[in-house]
Amino acid sequence: MAQAQSFFHEDEILGKAYDARLVRRLWRYVRPYRLLFLGSLGLALATVGADLIGPFITQLAIDRYIAPVHTTLSQVARANGIFGMALLYLLALCLGFSLRYLQNFMLNVLGQRVMYDLRSQMFEHLQALSLAFFDHNPVGRLMTRITNDVDALNDFFTSGAVSLLGDTFTLAGIVIILLVDDWRLALVVFVVIPPLLGVTAFFQRAMRENFRAIRVRLARINANIAENIAGTQVVQLFNRERRNFGAFDVLNRDYRAQSLRSLFYFALFSPIVSLLAAAATALVVWYGGSRYLTVPIGSLLSLGVLVAFLQYLDRFFLPVRDLADKYTILQAAMASSERIFRVLDEPIVVADQPEPEPLGTVRGEVEFRDVWFAYNPGEWVLKGISFHIRPGESVAFVGATGAGKTSLISLISRFYDVQRGEVLVDGKNVKRLVQAELRAHVGAVLQDPFIFSGTIASNIRLHEQRITDGQIRRAARFVNAEHFIEQLPTTYDEEVRERGAGLSVGQKQLLAFARAIAFNPEILLILDEATSSVDTETEALIQDALEKLMRGRTSIIIAHRLSTIRNVDRIIVLHKGRIVEDGTHEALLARNGYYKRLYELQYAESLSKGA
Repeated sequence: MAQAQSFFHEDEILGKAYDARLVRRLWRYVRPYRLLFLGSLGLALATVGADLIGPFITQLAIDRYIAPVHTTLSQVARANGIFGMALLYLLALCLGFSLRYLQNFMLNVLGQRVMYDLRSQMFEHLQALSLAFFDHNPVGRLMTRITNDVDALNDFFTSGAVSLLGDTFTLAGIVIILLVDDWRLALVVFVVIPPLLGVTAFFQRAMRENFRAIRVRLARINANIAENIAGTQVVQLFNRERRNFGAFDVLNRDYRAQSLRSLFYFALFSPIVSLLAAAATALVVWYGGSRYLTVPIGSLLSLGVLVAFLQYLDRFFLPVRDLADKYTILQAAMASSERIFRVLDEPIVVADQPEPEPLGTVRGEVEFRDVWFAYNPGEWVLKGISFHIRPGESVAFVGATGAGKTSLISLISRFYDVQRGEVLVDGKNVKRLVQAELRAHVGAVLQDPFIFSGTIASNIRLHEQRITDGQIRRAARFVNAEHFIEQLPTTYDEEVRERGAGLSVGQKQLLAFARAIAFNPEILLILDEATSSVDTETEALIQDALEKLMRGRTSIIIAHRLSTIRNVDRIIVLHKGRIVEDGTHEALLARNGYYKRLYELQYAESLSKGA
């Protein structure tokens, strides 16, 4: 099995302001809503037209009615004409407002639908990935992929892509209008374009480096905060508050320094663009005003054209001023899409076969045939493991830490696939079975049972509607969980916080037993470590529940304390990934081998603790 790809350094992905490969992949998510996209694009073009018609109306109003060179119109006619132009200008403004509103609404609808599809696909894909993937990738970073990075793409769709196209159309339209109105005056305006391009190129390079630095430092801060919150108890116990704050303060200062540097670039770029815009305005006023005053009456340059030039000039530099924000949005979107697609491209290693074998009625027979297994290539955890468990038999696996005991549970449930050999349930290779069908017949009681936020009943039922309220109550009564549930204010409807906060270890364990009974699996996998951290009374309840759980079903116990497994049918001893002994408790003690040494060590340890 290949080692799962780790994304530990993925936050250092910088991302280009535009990556055609990523945009093509993003288009696949837009394609189902292409009518919305094309509609918003059409509205963007119409909005540009409505915005650009205003200066033209001003030009007409000045040249025809305010300062005409030649006119036979009366004063009343000129006043009516000015009023009509003003009304037309107001209508253009209202049209632009309406079009912009519709465009923004359609873009946000498009963004939300694309984000919904992306989140759904990512969640579904994450659920299908094997545990090997999660062994090598922090959960916090995966959460960031499905939340922050998806939100960055939403900004891209609602504020970046179409808006940038609209700005491009605006710039192109203004350039064309200026050339048509007076090409000589337009050339004077274009004098400022080379320095503007130089400033923009410098800003893009600087912001690209700064963007990367900020993201890396923000990731470090988030990781440090998460680690300190998770380890609060240890931090306080060892008086590490001041030292940990010092380490955080270093990261925080570094992040602040990079953020201030970013503000410097933003603060510098906008005034420079404004200065160039002012320079262009001054050139228009100087050259255009000189031509208007010196050339003969009736020349091509009228007062209306000069005023329209000044208005178009202001509109020309407006999208350039917004370039800083749009560049950051585009670069963040490209970096986020790169990280999202890395997750979506992660191959599903443990997958159902195209034509799986039906499991049928399950008897509970489990067999390992010469199984070799490694989490990482070449680092064998299990080496040639072979054993056979009959239906209804209870078997305990014991051995030192790292012997490979817990890996057996993962292989029976097919959370991982073996590299060599076969794992069989009722004589059928688990690789040829549907995972969901296999796991429907396998129950697990782990040493740290996971409790979801919700009610007591929902944690036993796990939203399986076929399990009735009566079955939930019978399961709780059967495993001795009823006595503490009935003491809760709302009993089975009592709200449980995330990870079972407020419940004791023993109570969470009993809930896990009730869950296993409610689903009634034919094969039961148990880790006995949880009983070592509960009080004597609760341990007695758990041991009684264990005996009830194991009755009549195949039971596999991963045993850490040998005193809990005396009554199982067989004990299999693992050492360094191999089976070294197999037999009953008494037979293994009489053999005077590895099991007896383990038993004597634990017995001596319990005596020393008792003393």
